[in-house]
Parts: sequence; structure tokens; C-alpha cells
Amino acid sequence: MTTTADAARGSGGTAQDGGGTTARVEDGAGQGSGDGLRVLHRVVMPVDPDQDILKLYIEGNVVRTPAADGIDVDEPDASDRPDYQPAEHWDGSDRDHDGADRRSVVVPGGRRVSFLTYFNAFPASYWRRWTALDEVILRIRVRGDVKILVYRSNSKGHSQRLEAVDVRSTATEERRFRLPLKPFVDGGWYWFELVATQGPAVLEAAEWCAETDVPQGRTSVGITTYNRPDFCVQQLLALGKATDVLEVIDEIFVIDQGTDRVEDHPDYADAAKALEGKLRIIDQGNLGGSGGFARAMDETVRSGSSDYVLLLDDDVVTEPEGILRAVTFADLARKPTIVGGHMFSLYDRSVLHAYGETLAPYRWFWGPAPHTFHGHDFGYHRMRETHWLHRRIDVDYNGWWMCLIPVKVIKDIGLSMPMFIKWDDAEYGVRARAAGYPTVSLPGVAVWHVPWHDKDDTIDWQAYFHERNRLVSALLHSPYDRGGNLLKESLFVSIKHALAMQYSAAELMLMAIEDVLRGPEHMHESIVSKMDEIRAVRAKFPDSKYREDLEDFPAIRRRKPPRKGREAEPPVGRKGMIKAAIVGGLKQMRPVDDSAFRNPQTLVPHIDLRWWRLSRFDSALVSAADGTGAAWYRRDPKEFRSLMVRTNALHAKLYKEWPRLAKRYRAALAELTSPERWRETFEASRRRS
Repeated sequence: MTTTADAARGSGGTAQDGGGTTARVEDGAGQGSGDGLRVLHRVVMPVDPDQDILKLYIEGNVVRTPAADGIDVDEPDASDRPDYQPAEHWDGSDRDHDGADRRSVVVPGGRRVSFLTYFNAFPASYWRRWTALDEVILRIRVRGDVKILVYRSNSKGHSQRLEAVDVRSTATEERRFRLPLKPFVDGGWYWFELVATQGPAVLEAAEWCAETDVPQGRTSVGITTYNRPDFCVQQLLALGKATDVLEVIDEIFVIDQGTDRVEDHPDYADAAKALEGKLRIIDQGNLGGSGGFARAMDETVRSGSSDYVLLLDDDVVTEPEGILRAVTFADLARKPTIVGGHMFSLYDRSVLHAYGETLAPYRWFWGPAPHTFHGHDFGYHRMRETHWLHRRIDVDYNGWWMCLIPVKVIKDIGLSMPMFIKWDDAEYGVRARAAGYPTVSLPGVAVWHVPWHDKDDTIDWQAYFHERNRLVSALLHSPYDRGGNLLKESLFVSIKHALAMQYSAAELMLMAIEDVLRGPEHMHESIVSKMDEIRAVRAKFPDSKYREDLEDFPAIRRRKPPRKGREAEPPVGRKGMIKAAIVGGLKQMRPVDDSAFRNPQTLVPHIDLRWWRLSRFDSALVSAADGTGAAWYRRDPKEFRSLMVRTNALHAKLYKEWPRLAKRYRAALAELTSPERWRETFEASRRRS
């Protein structure tokens, strides 16, 4: 198979695919990097030799026919051809990880590798949608006998080969491919593959570039930490090793809100030295994530030197290349744009938590963007056959585990809301969008974060913040009267907690509603002291008291066996849910079996934790989400009745007063998020600590 590019090899040429994409090949031999090109996205290999993440960078599981002179290389999806043979593939697993060069790859003779991977394919549709670029230039430097193949995909995930160019040289040769962005309005990627045809071939470097005179932007970094000095210092050490990334960073603010100080860590001095004077530790009282990130925003604006602030959680491992990509994308965006990174699991490192986040406006609840799925494992499902990854995904916000915010946006819409934790990132994204500033979750920009699927923060101390901040953000931004379905859902969740003997969570939800009814003034007034109040409330209830060893509890005993030996079945449909709630509610009216206070009646693993199951018992041992212990839930009819009376009354009051409250919160938004009001809170927290 011979393409136009093959015929024009060495002198430049063009090739057009069936979708109307015209690509032009240029001989770049002898040309350096100082030629007016701005690097958008460099091809890199992993910082460390962790096999779990290798497929995020390089893919070797493609097919070929025997490689030799005069025999062409099949397409990656050619398994239906009669000359198909399984590949002797190479996945880069024997790379030299001496840390000297992340950008070069040696391909053994007869092997083929693909860069259709999360970190190394070029997300063309995002650059097409959000920047003014009309083409991208792929610049590759190779040596050896190697075939370079350039591909694109469309939004349906269909692949098209654009170019096939041979290089035969013992010296480094450069090839460039001019690739238009026009056909990527709905989705699609560019990538390339290499085949070592005769002996090993070397990829010296590859970059996706653009001709632009937009100057290089600069960023500060804000890391909020609370008693995680090990994580935080390791992150600082990693940033110190990424010297090319440090060149675009003005300052790194570590907002230390804990008692176990970062500065006391034995490796802190080494981290500070490597950061060449760019590190500043700021101590303040515990104001949660929103207080820490608000401080980083404020310090960045006040310093006056940075174009952006990059917010990072303290419990993440950063792919440093993502910082350069985020800054570059923001530099070239048509308008000031928030650029977010994706989150991979730190414990299962090939698993992508979410590809995009949106808010369902009628429910006013977050979730994965349409056409995406939580927990995608690149170790088992490659981009090649995962078609939904080829759509462009538009988002409402990006989590603040990694999020680049332009200083112009902060000056215009203010700092974070004083929410302590939960919903601050979502509210900020919605607020920014209303002011005309979009958020883009950019593929190839990511961190590895401690996952939260091993916790259940809807029933611990965070239940208060989940409820209050969801209500407050809806009062500020919901387009529906009284928040759409929000109040109904809130009422149902409160009842479910009570039916499941999760009295502490139900109580915290009511505390949240009471505070919302107090008005917007409570948010700054209480942010310093609210955690102490929450801890005191939770301590009153048995469902909050966990023990590590199940042997610390009395033995499981049940006076009566389950009817016909069958445990409760999951309710089916709306009618089933209503029936289960009625049955559970009627049980709450009956006296508690005395024996249930001497011995728990059942053991419920957290994976089986459902309100309709727990509502059938008078007591139960319930394991924690992280598997570290269990709590003894015990039914309390008096507590249940009190919660039901109050939850109905408070939800009714909130429904009645919603229009008035919405006006109050919206009128107070500018003051709540102003640097001046936040500085008062920073000072109050410092005095308290």
C-alpha cells in the first residue's frame, strides 16, 4: 500500500483521508526547536517504572505482518484480513528508568508501538473547540529504520490512517506533519505509531506544536493540606525534580491548616531547596478545602506576578507534564478558561475515576457527564476500542484535586464560597460559567488521587457539608423554582437515614437546614468553629462510634430467625420503595427487643448497607466503608419520632422560605466571596489556632 506521502517522502507531500483531512509532511532535517513553534503537548514516558500505568503512555498490543523491505504494515484493526498475524508486541516494559530522559523510546526490531494512549495522544477536538488554532504540527525526531504512521479518530471512535513515512538513518532525522483541526468539532484524537522495520529504532522526541506568538503564561500553585505532611512533601519533591515545569511556576503556596506541620517533616528542607526559593508555607486555622484554596487564590492575585493559580490537593501524585499542558491550553484559549485535570486512583493507578463532571440541574446533584462512565480501567480497556473516549466531553466544573484558574476569573467573580468542604469546586464552576468563563477537563492533564470509594462521607461528619452546601449552591444558581426536585430528595434522604438507624447523619442534615435558614451570614461566622460543633453532635450517637475489632462487640444473636429463612429482598420499583418505607416506619413505632441492646442482631458489611435492610432490625453491626472497623447501630423509637417531626417541619419551612432565601444568598454572594471578607476569616482562624 503506497500513499501520496510515501511517494513524496523526503521532500514533503500531502495525503488526504476519506473524511476530508488533508495532512502535509515536511522534511525537518537540520531544523531545531527555535523556529517559532509553540509546544502544546509533548510525548512523555512515565516518571517511574510502575507497570500499572505504562499503558497510559505507550501501547504495544497492535497487529502486524512480518516486517521486511517491501512489505507494508497493516492497519491496527486488520484482524479480518487473510494475512493477519498476532503481533510480537512490545509495550515499553524494559525501558531504562534512570530518570535521565522521559521523552525517548527504543523500539526493538520488528516491533510496533502506538501512542494512542491517555497521556500521549493529542486531544484534537478540545483544541478545536476552545482555542483559535486551525492546525497542529506533529514534530518527530527518530533514528534507525522506522516507519512513522499518523492516525486520527472521529467522535464515533473510528480510526483513519493519514500518513505512512519511512526513515532510514543512523543519524537523528526530523519529520513534521501539518494536521488540520477542522474535522474535530464533535470529538476525535490524533496519534502516531512506530514500526522498527530493520533492527531497533529510537524515538528521540515528539511534540504536538502550533505556530503562534502568544506568550508563555505563568502560574502559582496552591496546595491545601491538613495533617498529611508525608503526601505533601513527596509532592513538593516531585515538583522540584520537574525543572522544566518549575520554569512556568512563580510560587508554590502550601496552606498548612493542620497540627502535624509540613515544615517538621524530615525531608522538608530538601524539598524547599529543590524548589529554588519558590516555596512559601502559610499557616492558618482549619478552614477546610475552600478556606485553603481561597487563601491560595488570594495570595496569587495579591502577588501580581502570575496569570493563573493551579489548585492541587495534598494527597495526589501529579503527572508534571500536565501542568505545562494546562498552562499552554489556558494561554491559547479563546477566552479566560478554567482548565481542569482528570483524577486517577492512587491505589489502582490505571483506573480513571471520572472523564467529566456535570450537574443535573433539576436534581441539583453532581455526576459523570453524559456518555461517560466512572472507573474506566485503561489497563484492560484501551482507547482503541473504547469509543466513548473519542467524544469531546463538555463539563460544568472540575474537581479541585487539580484545577487551573485564570487570575482574571478570580478578579471578576471572587474567591471560593466559604463552604469548608464539598461543593466549593462545583459552585465555583457554575458561577464562572454564568459569568462567561467555561471549564474544560482536558485529557492528558491528570493526577493520581486517594480514591473516595473506600469511604462513605454521606454518613460521617461530612454529611452536614453535603447537605448545607448543596442547598446553598442551589439557592444561588438553580434555574428551577425551589431547586426543582432537591427538597424532595433531601426529605427522602433524611428519612432513609433515620430508618437505617443512622441518627448522627440525620441530625447533621437537620443542623445544615437550620443553618441555611439562618441566612448567608452564618457561613463565614461559623466556618472556624463548625467542626467542633459537628464532632460534639456526632459523639452522642452510637452509629458514629467505631471499634477496630469485631471481637470487641457481643456475639451476634437473633431471637427470631428470618421468615422462611429469607432475608429482606431489595424493593422493586417505586411501589416497592414506598412499601419498604411504610413497613420500616411501622416498625419504628414498636418497642425495641431488649435482647437487641445486649447483642447485635446481624452483621451488615458496608457493601450491603441499605436503608431497607437495616430498617428490619432493632440493632446491627455495620462495618465502615474503609474496612477498618464497625459500629453498633441501635434503634431508638424516641429519637426516630423526634427526627421525623423536625425533618418534616424544617423541610416545610425551607420550601416556604426558599424564594426569600434565594434572594438573600444571591445578594450576599459578592461579599461572601470577596477577598476582604475572606481575609477577616483568615485572621480569625489564625487567632483561634
